[in-house]
Amino acid sequence: MFQLLLEASLRQIMYRCVRPLLSNGVSLDLQRKLIRQAYRTSVPPRSVRFTRDTLGHVPVLRAQAKTCSAGTVVYLHGGGYILGSAATHKGIAGQLAKLTGCEVIIPDYRLAPEHPYPAAPDDAETVIQSLIQEGKPAEKMAIAGDSAGGGLALVLAMRLREQGHALPSSITCFSPWTDLTSQQLYAPECEPVLHGSWVFKAAKMYAASEALTNPMISPVFGDLTGLPPTLIQVGSQEILLNDATRLAESAKAADVDVTLEIYNDLWHVFQTHSAQLQRAADALVVAAKHIRRHLAE
Repeated sequence: MFQLLLEASLRQIMYRCVRPLLSNGVSLDLQRKLIRQAYRTSVPPRSVRFTRDTLGHVPVLRAQAKTCSAGTVVYLHGGGYILGSAATHKGIAGQLAKLTGCEVIIPDYRLAPEHPYPAAPDDAETVIQSLIQEGKPAEKMAIAGDSAGGGLALVLAMRLREQGHALPSSITCFSPWTDLTSQQLYAPECEPVLHGSWVFKAAKMYAASEALTNPMISPVFGDLTGLPPTLIQVGSQEILLNDATRLAESAKAADVDVTLEIYNDLWHVFQTHSAQLQRAADALVVAAKHIRRHLAE
């Protein structure tokens, strides 16, 4: 009963406090400042240590639990490619570091509109290649991300495949943004976080002069053949539900080992509330098992 009440309270907080920030009536500078404050409620475990570093030209945060020997996870943060940072996503990345026993690398990739496509995938690829140069083999790496970062994880894997590079052992996507055209957004009865108009404006800022149907911008339109095992988690109360289900269908058609999990009555990237919400914590346990299982193969 307590968890149901907590879910209802968090849903109202998101709807009344976060959703109004993500509207076209609020300037991007103010959105960036306020979202940094909103993410303070996403708390990493105390046992996880964070250090700043640079890989290639890209600033990163390294998250390490007390026992850190399983491998490396590159975690790509969300924020519509226009806001968010490694710091805002310390909570979810820290939880994954604890649960997987992996070092989690969170790149501070460049944001639009100051740095539109292809800055974000360029930076993500730089981080992966720098880790390989450090001596970390691709099969001992996983990539994960939420929202825009989930889409970016797929784009990164597609890039590596097209260049003939070894691929990370798995992909994990939380509420991935995979179709930036906004032509097939879901319409839930309740959407506690996102406005469709804000999502589309962010897409235009990120893509700039590129077509939104470019598979390296909207990976649902791409060839997913050969991608590593992929876990997709999404809430039923979000406009990006169709992005997740269509991605799963495309991946299955391409013979990718894909698992789609839809969490009823939860919202966009609900995993950020894992320190408070049991279902969010349980979802991260599933994600950690997915990552560890494929690292071990």
